[in-house]
Amino acid sequence: MLQRIFTIVIAFPMALVLIALAVANRHDVRLVLDPFRPDTPALSLVLPFYAYLFGVLALGIIAGGLAVWFGQGHWRHAARVRTQEARRWQAEADRLTRERDANATGGSRQLIANSR
Repeated sequence: MLQRIFTIVIAFPMALVLIALAVANRHDVRLVLDPFRPDTPALSLVLPFYAYLFGVLALGIIAGGLAVWFGQGHWRHAARVRTQEARRWQAEADRLTRERDANATGGSRQLIANSR
């Protein structure tokens, strides 16, 4: 429910604004990557302005995803440890159940044999 509200209230209007900016800014822009010779740069990039907008958006999404991924590393580790513990306890419970059933079956056979 919260994700749907986020999509409707925030993401959808932001997407509309970004699309409007992309349509309005289709002209080429030169990105100079040489701070020492801006007039005759050794390295520059000429792209439509919207390409820079989408590029920065993609970099922001990737950086945010990585930050969340590394921030939640502790919780993923704890979940793995708890899962291993749960599997060990489940295996122990299964083993004890099999032993109990084997003892119960063997014990009832022994009672029947002793009553004859």
